[in-house]
Amino acid sequence: MSIKITNECINCGACEPECPNNAIYEGNISWNYSKGTSLSSINDSINGNKIDCDVMHNPISNDLYYIVPEKCTECVGFHEEPQCAAVCPVDCCIKDNNNIETKDYLLSKKKWMHNK
Repeated sequence: MSIKITNECINCGACEPECPNNAIYEGNISWNYSKGTSLSSINDSINGNKIDCDVMHNPISNDLYYIVPEKCTECVGFHEEPQCAAVCPVDCCIKDNNNIETKDYLLSKKKWMHNK
């Protein structure tokens, strides 16, 4: 499963630079797959669908930092624990029960995003 940022977020920004997938964005900032990954142009997604990795997507939150579930790997393959949760001073980076993924899937997602 991915991590999400709750409404308790104080917008300190400590989490953003810790994410190895560049899955964390400041509120009201658009996101794409290519920023912080090896992806660019048109690619087959991990599910086999064609996606344009350079297309900008609307922010998930306009007011608070947010995590893009499609890019979050819970730091699997990089660290022992999610780094956003480790540095959050108010413990608002928590598991997202709406985006449950196995460890194998998270490793596959990491490999897809970083060609490793």
